[in-house]
Amino acid sequence: MTEASAASSEPDVCSAKGCRADATWQVLWNNPRIHTPDRRKVWLACDEHRESLEAFLGARGFLRDTVPHPAPGA
Repeated sequence: MTEASAASSEPDVCSAKGCRADATWQVLWNNPRIHTPDRRKVWLACDEHRESLEAFLGARGFLRDTVPHPAPGA
């Protein structure tokens, strides 16, 4: 198994500071001042941090959508 394929079999982790929980959500966002309207950046979130990450981005007008994060190998 190559290093890249080994890394891809590991679960993705939440983007919240200090959190190492498996990601279950993709929080999609962009900064309209610097990104084109169709560009989406992704923060990963666990169930516990989904709302706080959405609130942080929403307060700045950056939040675009939240969708389920596929499980590894899905």
